[in-house]
Amino acid sequence: MRSDDESGFLARTIPAADGLKLHVRDYVGDEAATGMRPAIFCLPGLTRNSRDFHQLALLLSRDAANPRRVITLDARGRGASEWDADKSHYNLVVEAQDVLTVCSALALPHAIFIGTSRGGLVLHVIAASRPDILKAVILNDIGPVLEKRGLADIRDYLNRDKKPSDWDDAVEILRENHGSAFSALSEDDWRDMAFAIYAPRDGKPVPDYDPAIAAQMQALDLEAPIPDLWPQFQGFQDIPLMVIRGENSKLLVQSTTDEMASRHPGMVIKIARGQGHAPILHLADIPDAIRSFISEF
Repeated sequence: MRSDDESGFLARTIPAADGLKLHVRDYVGDEAATGMRPAIFCLPGLTRNSRDFHQLALLLSRDAANPRRVITLDARGRGASEWDADKSHYNLVVEAQDVLTVCSALALPHAIFIGTSRGGLVLHVIAASRPDILKAVILNDIGPVLEKRGLADIRDYLNRDKKPSDWDDAVEILRENHGSAFSALSEDDWRDMAFAIYAPRDGKPVPDYDPAIAAQMQALDLEAPIPDLWPQFQGFQDIPLMVIRGENSKLLVQSTTDEMASRHPGMVIKIARGQGHAPILHLADIPDAIRSFISEF
């Protein structure tokens, strides 16, 4: 495991509006240096958690020229946040309210938000309801149109649900599921991914989320129409926006990215070469692209 995986941040527990305990990593950094700049708030994907952003958060919070406070959230049912007894609460509206609750608890009037996959869908909901809290937005391989073949890939690997016997096995399962789309990853990158996705329990790595979340995707009917979020996307109209698209992504395709850019003049597009859905944000030149985008805020 990365030697610094559990350092560099304050662990906070914040109650959601319904009392469920949410886990937050707060990479405060040098408060004298970061306090004058908007914080960065990171939202992970469907079955992922705050560990996905750990290495990026360290880079941004310790940046010599422009350090930032970085907040990373375990959405309800993921990571160290509590599982919800009412499984219907695993939805975008409730999760968007959780984000607003955390912002209020941390006294953040606004922030620069990074949303990976489902985290970006949550940001679409917030853009339609509370755009004032969005200083700027980075959408990581997500947009208002979800391609069915990308959803099918996610559903299929969740349905396979292989149980790793040890960490080497966890790495091989991830490589089997995602290797063709992630040619840019080194052996260490695959191992980092395993430690981000799985948690050690009883000596074995296990998926770090409530199985009810995966069950929602496993039951997805791809014969039915998939509603788009173009009306919610309009909420980003006056907000600086960057989109990171995995070169090999099947969920966010180039035509959707192009349409997003046509509806949002000035939108910045970054292609993550050799990556699929969803790009790992601390690799290659992606941190530099993020630094460049946020430098004016």
